[in-house]
Amino acid sequence: MRVLDIKRQMRPDDLQVVRDLLRDAERADGHRPLSDHLWLDLVDGGREGFAGLVAWEPGHDHPVAYAQISKGNDSYSVELVVHPHHRYEMHLIGPELLSAALDEVSRNGGGHVHWWVFEPTIGHEQVASEVGLTPGRTLHQMRRSLPLSVADAADAVAVRTFVKGADEHDWLDLNNRAFAHHPEQGGWDEATLSARMAQPWFEPEGFIVHEIDGSMAGFCWTKVHRDTDPVLGEIYVIAVDPAFHGKGLGRGLVVSGLDSIARRGVTTAMLYVDADNTPAVSMYEDLGFRVHRTDRSYVGDIAPRK
Repeated sequence: MRVLDIKRQMRPDDLQVVRDLLRDAERADGHRPLSDHLWLDLVDGGREGFAGLVAWEPGHDHPVAYAQISKGNDSYSVELVVHPHHRYEMHLIGPELLSAALDEVSRNGGGHVHWWVFEPTIGHEQVASEVGLTPGRTLHQMRRSLPLSVADAADAVAVRTFVKGADEHDWLDLNNRAFAHHPEQGGWDEATLSARMAQPWFEPEGFIVHEIDGSMAGFCWTKVHRDTDPVLGEIYVIAVDPAFHGKGLGRGLVVSGLDSIARRGVTTAMLYVDADNTPAVSMYEDLGFRVHRTDRSYVGDIAPRK
């Protein structure tokens, strides 16, 4: 019989147990199981709205699964990781852990929840349905080779690198207006931004901004995944100030970001885009990107516990 250990704060020994499970899952799947938002919440020990649910079974010296809830911009993110040796039990473990995670959301006052799944199968859909979640956003990962052609590179816009200690206020203002309703990217503060820039992958030359008349009009933040095969250069976050929409700056910033990635010796670029964002998908396809994989969120609204 499984035992569920619910952690609302992570001690160092708790964190190591979860890290080991995530490492095993990453080796099996070829990608880190948790998104950046949840990963930083985990290693920070658990911030407001956090819960880590560790499932154990008798006779095993490792947890069989881990689920986490983290509070985002007016919603909760839920992610589930089942140990590679126990995925034949996904139809049992999945509903059990997700139900417990959703109960934690209810305990915290309820709210909108999204569970992200990499390349979902019919099994994931059945698990989601069992706990009352329905299909939400569909996200494409798109890739293309680098460097850009001379013709595409001509669309680049003038950029400079982000200046620590000077650009935080303007960047946060732009980011939070551009992503006002985004569950993970909206509602950032200086602590959130500082935590991202403190990560080992952060490279100052990959964080570029574009100005118009001395004001920040857009940015492209890139991220190089040097532990993947092939090494991937990601268009991590990109935004144009809503006041400058319709001027073609989005394409120019993508091109400038791709040039930044290529100049660091990376030959494969990737990005994520909502499948129903037709204008963005069309622009990326025009720049040579093609869909590599598709992920999906399953969503629901959880009532507060009475």
